[in-house]
Amino acid sequence: MKHEAWGKDPDGKTVEVYALANAHGLRARVMTWGAQLIEMTVPDRAGKLADVTLGYDTLEPYLQPHPFFGSIAGRFANRIALGRFTLDGHTYTLATNDGANHLHGGKRGFDKRNWAAKVTGENAVRFTYVSPDGEEGYPGRLTTSVTYTLTEANELRLDYTATTDAPTVVNLTNHAYWNLDGSADVHAHELRLAASKYTVVEPHCIPTGELRAVAGTPLDFLTAKPVGRDIAKMTDTVGGGYDHNLVIDPQPGEKLPLAAEVYSPTSGRVMRVLTDQPGVQFYTGNYLKAVPGKGGRMYEKHGGLCLETQHFPDSPNRPDFPSTVLRPGETFHSTTVHAFSVR
Repeated sequence: MKHEAWGKDPDGKTVEVYALANAHGLRARVMTWGAQLIEMTVPDRAGKLADVTLGYDTLEPYLQPHPFFGSIAGRFANRIALGRFTLDGHTYTLATNDGANHLHGGKRGFDKRNWAAKVTGENAVRFTYVSPDGEEGYPGRLTTSVTYTLTEANELRLDYTATTDAPTVVNLTNHAYWNLDGSADVHAHELRLAASKYTVVEPHCIPTGELRAVAGTPLDFLTAKPVGRDIAKMTDTVGGGYDHNLVIDPQPGEKLPLAAEVYSPTSGRVMRVLTDQPGVQFYTGNYLKAVPGKGGRMYEKHGGLCLETQHFPDSPNRPDFPSTVLRPGETFHSTTVHAFSVR
């Protein structure tokens, strides 16, 4: 496996990039800063290779505030209302970085940390970060690892683990933006979501607690449809577009249930997302505006879509949601697979 130094982080430590490649021409590049996916190159129906993730060509923009391109979000991905939660009778106050709310781990979450890397296979690298007790307001010393593996079955596999020395909450995801044909927006991408319900949210994307059927709403992707077909109907979403957590339907007997399938009619590329997580945050890059990206491209609104497999937003404050509590002696495990093919 090839790896190289890509520059220095703000603390002067080396940021390394690892290149994974399989026999079919697929290539993934991941880096220690933010444990980020910075490239995913896959063929189209004619065999032409192209990078299908948004991001930057150099390290420097990743060290500045950016839209979480390819980042691992944690210690708690998505939002926690008012930056507060109570665990075992104690209330914890977190950093607030999304108005009054806590988002993706706070002001300096896992996306802004330089992880330690270890090659664990011919096409696998594990990144590890130890988050000290009290970081961004969270209790417990949390040791987190994410392993990227590129398989000969044309799958990019992400395996997450976490352990703690005190009760805490954990929610981890990858925040890659996908565009399967290099178009200016993803409106023509056809999306299917294996989710018949979603978590209803108030205007600042905090769940009300209600799980509502997608039937009859613009969030109904049970049958594949173009992303842009109903996007203009999302008038209640701040930024305009999709930014919702979908509840993945039970799929008995499936170790990794299907969360989503994206297809580009232009390129023929297909990406299936499989996960053991209960939810997937579907986001259409609503806040992208004149972002200088790879190869001189300018990313604009709806220039990419995110399918963030995770637990539900604000779960620490919603005991009726699947629990995100992790206790000493337990190990958090999670797996998400992005499977690529052509049609």
